[in-house]
Amino acid sequence: KVIWTVLVTILGYASSLPVGEDALCTAEELAKYRIIFTGKWSQTAFPKQYPLYRPPAQWSSLLGVTHSSDYSMWKKNEYASNGVRDFAEKGEAWALMKEIEEAGEKIQSVHGIFSAPAISSGTGQTSTELEAHPRHPLVSFVVRIVPSPDWFVGIDSLNLCEGDHWMDEVSVDLFPYDAGTDSGFTFSSPNFATIPQDTVTEITCSSPSHPANSFYYPKLKILPPIAQVTMVKIKKSQLGLSAPFINLPAKSNEIIDTVS
Repeated sequence: KVIWTVLVTILGYASSLPVGEDALCTAEELAKYRIIFTGKWSQTAFPKQYPLYRPPAQWSSLLGVTHSSDYSMWKKNEYASNGVRDFAEKGEAWALMKEIEEAGEKIQSVHGIFSAPAISSGTGQTSTELEAHPRHPLVSFVVRIVPSPDWFVGIDSLNLCEGDHWMDEVSVDLFPYDAGTDSGFTFSSPNFATIPQDTVTEITCSSPSHPANSFYYPKLKILPPIAQVTMVKIKKSQLGLSAPFINLPAKSNEIIDTVS
């Protein structure tokens, strides 16, 4: 009776332990996805201080990873790593790549790295492919907003696995984030390091609450999405073939309210 009581207690305790996001993925094989990033940063949608030259509005290359819950590229309300800081401020990927590789070597939390070309305007598309693994079903990536002090868009730990199968398609609207490492208010602000460093925060139409802020639109309830990402699972019959460029239907994200 004593042994049985102890066993039940142990099992009950174990069942109450938190389970990682990726622990429930029981898919039996790898999955490949086409990831399409669509910039929606137009002068019509975001008229305030829209960068027209030196440089005009554009997007950096996309850098992402497939990983387990043991790894985090970036997270809202937490401090950005040195690699994310360099990428968000200057578009330099070397430090971030090194952080990813070290995480993969030490705790085997990273399955693969992927990247997509930059977009030379505020609107447009870029795409690439990624591979997800049952033990590494999470996707994270960053794209720098150019020009900006330290602003970016991205995804933190999106799970592509649902139980015993992979999602066929997922689409997410993206909004701007501040890396918390530069205190500039506008797209073209000079370098002004944030000391001490702040956490990663989402930029909204009312935060930072300052008229000089390039995304300050006090008459709006929420900002329209500045970008969108779609991930489409590649079927086995398509593997080995060059995937066609997917032209996603345009969805309006224009600011309807009158903005000075």
